[in-house]
Amino acid sequence: MVAGIVTALLLAVFIGGWAWAWSPRRREAFDKAARLPLQEEREEDAR
Repeated sequence: MVAGIVTALLLAVFIGGWAWAWSPRRREAFDKAARLPLQEEREEDAR
């Protein structure tokens, strides 16, 4: 019984994290974070 409760809880946490990551409100922040490595390269090239 305890294993079933833990499994259900972990499934709920996973679905909650998935929904948070795919939320339209998070898109801008994730896009900005995805561009960070490219911006650092450009700054190093400019020096």
